[in-house]
Amino acid sequence: MSTTTKHLGNTGEQFVAETLQQQGFTIAAHNYQKQAGEIDVIACKKDLVVFVEVKTRTSFFCDTGKIITPTKQKKIATVAKHFLATHTQYEDKNYRFDVAFVQKKENTFDLTYIPDAFQAHE
Repeated sequence: MSTTTKHLGNTGEQFVAETLQQQGFTIAAHNYQKQAGEIDVIACKKDLVVFVEVKTRTSFFCDTGKIITPTKQKKIATVAKHFLATHTQYEDKNYRFDVAFVQKKENTFDLTYIPDAFQAHE
């Protein structure tokens, strides 16, 4: 991954985190990594924890089903289970998996946010 691509991704993730904070969420973690994979943003609000996969592009997105594949969903769910197991303050909360698509246009961002975008499958 190039430095420019990594920077673009980080910028999109920060934009999503700031948007969530404006909606009353607290950011619990950025780029939470475990051997199984990574979750870009973990946020909580009242009795809800959201695990957010962020995809940032400079051009129009293709089919979203091709971006967040079932394999990627499984990795995110595995990392989320680890997070919940090791952060006991969140264990009694509801959780969901969201996807945020960020398109950067010059100095602005367009956000397409999909709450409850997929379910964790055993």
